[in-house]
Amino acid sequence: MATVTKDRITCHVLDTTAGRPARGIRVRLEGADATFESLTDDDGRIAAWLPYSSATSSGEVPVYTLDDVLGALQGPSRWTLRFDTEAYFGSAQDTFFPEAVVVFRVDQGQRYHVPLLLSPYSYTTYRGS
Repeated sequence: MATVTKDRITCHVLDTTAGRPARGIRVRLEGADATFESLTDDDGRIAAWLPYSSATSSGEVPVYTLDDVLGALQGPSRWTLRFDTEAYFGSAQDTFFPEAVVVFRVDQGQRYHVPLLLSPYSYTTYRGS
């Protein structure tokens, strides 16, 4: 039986207005001079991150994993999750928050799950398990 491993930082988005997981939200994870990106799956979850390379970046796409970056850090670090809520809701007129931003501290060797409860005019988050 294969074991599924998850990155040390994961997130989950629930659309509280619709009462279901928020599928297809682009989420960017930034910290420690590294940026990752992914889309929420059908269950509103991100379990793995891909290195981010912008359309204007020159050179090759970076090749590293979140585990590589976190494993090289000594002590606590600050990370930011950026949820593209405007694209999810359809337009800037359909949501008060075009982006939900969550900044949090990561301690060496710990795992973090950051759920986001989302509606067009509010959001809340907490440290999950």
